[in-house]
Amino acid sequence: MKLFRYIGEISLQLIHTLGGIFLLTKRTARELVTRPFYLDLAAEQVVVMGLESLLLVAITGITCGAVMTLQFGYGLEKFGGKLYIPKVMGMSMVREMGPVFTSLMVAGRMGSGMAAEIGSMKVTQQIDAIRALGTSPIKRIVIPRILGMLICLPLLTLIADLCGMVAGLLVGQELGLGGHFFWQKIFEGLVWNDYWTGIAKTLFFGFAISIIACYRGLNTEGGTRGVGNSTQWVVVASSISIFVSDFFLTKLFIAISK
Repeated sequence: MKLFRYIGEISLQLIHTLGGIFLLTKRTARELVTRPFYLDLAAEQVVVMGLESLLLVAITGITCGAVMTLQFGYGLEKFGGKLYIPKVMGMSMVREMGPVFTSLMVAGRMGSGMAAEIGSMKVTQQIDAIRALGTSPIKRIVIPRILGMLICLPLLTLIADLCGMVAGLLVGQELGLGGHFFWQKIFEGLVWNDYWTGIAKTLFFGFAISIIACYRGLNTEGGTRGVGNSTQWVVVASSISIFVSDFFLTKLFIAISK
């Protein structure tokens, strides 16, 4: 009975959370097209998210590209497929590894930061003060962060892809593949469908990270301990949403490209 009670409680919490995120998304979409527009706040979020995540994303792309090239190199070499390393690495980086790993890093860095910032505003009643002044917290808090994430994450993913390709090129020389050959084969194996697939994934991931962080931040309770719990919850929920949605998005894009 305790097991069934626990499963029931988890199911109710999940339904409540999904319902709350849906309602926040609906309200955000409605207020997104109404005045006033706080574009300066959105621009500020773009700068903050981009600068604070740039080094982390670059290191992620470099290590991911280097490891993939190394693994593909020793794996394909056994079957005489050494010349296909650049194409396989480039396609994997652009379509899958770049968007997913960049989104995970940004979720851990910026998603948790958004939840902590908004949660602190909630427990210190700053959000209530914004409402008392006749301003919508959705417009001043949620929308700028969503727009900032939607702009930053695709750009950061492109940087991670480029860093991964450069790192793969350097490792490829260690495997006996020339730099010019490696670079040429990467772009020969990539088509426009590969690029837009990766960018489309980051748009969905970015929206999921920001809306989850904003929802949890706006519903934070319990003082400083509640802020810490919200931060941890956002990282876990964002990572799960990225992995789960990546599977369905991949199947969707494959079906579309056929």
